[in-house]
Amino acid sequence: MEISTVGVIGLGYIGLPTAAILASKDVKVLGVDINPDTVAAVNRGDVPFVEPDLATYVAGAVTHGTLRASTKPEPADAFIIAVPTPFKGDFEPDLSYIEAAAEAVAPHLSGGELLILESTSPPGATQKLAQWVLDARPDLSLDGTGGRPVVHFAHCPERVLPGRVMIELVTNDRIVGGLTHEAAERAHDLYQLFCQGEILLTDAVTAEMAKLVENSFRDVNIAFANELSLIADKLDVDVWELIRLANHHPRVNILQPGPGVGGHCIAVDPWFIVDADPENARLIRTARQVNDFKPIWVTERVIEAAQGLTTPKIAALGLAFKADIDDLRESPARRIVARMADAIPVAEICVVEPHIDKLPPELANRRNVRLTDLDNALKGSDVVVVLVDHLAFREGDILPNDLKAELIDTRGIWS
Repeated sequence: MEISTVGVIGLGYIGLPTAAILASKDVKVLGVDINPDTVAAVNRGDVPFVEPDLATYVAGAVTHGTLRASTKPEPADAFIIAVPTPFKGDFEPDLSYIEAAAEAVAPHLSGGELLILESTSPPGATQKLAQWVLDARPDLSLDGTGGRPVVHFAHCPERVLPGRVMIELVTNDRIVGGLTHEAAERAHDLYQLFCQGEILLTDAVTAEMAKLVENSFRDVNIAFANELSLIADKLDVDVWELIRLANHHPRVNILQPGPGVGGHCIAVDPWFIVDADPENARLIRTARQVNDFKPIWVTERVIEAAQGLTTPKIAALGLAFKADIDDLRESPARRIVARMADAIPVAEICVVEPHIDKLPPELANRRNVRLTDLDNALKGSDVVVVLVDHLAFREGDILPNDLKAELIDTRGIWS
């Protein structure tokens, strides 16, 4: 069955780029989002967040008539679900957004449709998606039992880097796992419309685990670097020089430490594996705990530097979870600034984040935190803490020679 219409459920950092790139291939795409402001922006040809080249794709597709947005789904040949998958307070996966998407799409199915879950998900989530849909539509089936029309379900995790999404959507290899082989083949044919990388077929659970394993691997390696930074500080060793020297070994490639780990993927996905098998996921759990502790450690360093000062001025450089983007999801910098504000209520905390124009709510509501530019933040500062290595901070000398501030550089941009 040829796919000529696609509904993309969720117009966030993955859903909107996917919708736009499909629409650029003359597929009729309806993007669906519960946020009416996002829907209105897309229908104007605008984008609600920063991602290089995305605005060009969206504007072109809207003008061409292949992309539009709505708050409600409509019938389509295929649906791509790209909604959030956070975890609850006890690190249990929260699949409520996927369930809501299933309930929204189910009334618009008639049989033969392909449903692809792109959201990063714990093992078994695609099966749950299918069950939620079929519970709402008992007249449909996975295999044609009782002569009921078939609906096809597959999982295809996104594997793109913020800031390079429009490039990597095309060039990266993709993993496609189906609840049935036919579902995997149909998903393969859809992604082949725009994907130049290899499309690898497997079952749905293996595809779900592949994404979790990729990010857990990275989390474990980051945790090694972050743990090294704690040890090096205790031993009065320059961790940046230490890693630089160690990496001269031909089989050693230690990553760089930072203030913690952020983003929706690496800071979240390992917990899905821990939840699936808590007894055996011991190293993965420990790595998460090491990386989650790092923002606490950084905050303690700032508190020590500000001790004895009546009204310390603290310049916090960066709020995004990585350099040169506006994505604040799970950002350790956010947690550090919030902790500083609570721990040092007399401090004036000047946040510099060149990629946003307003603070997130949990910081905007604090009287001792304000968003400002770099010059104003540095002027008269007692403590400067580098939380993100934005290009704006890496270029040139941020600290004038006459600035007497205590520097806490969690990114090593001066090392």
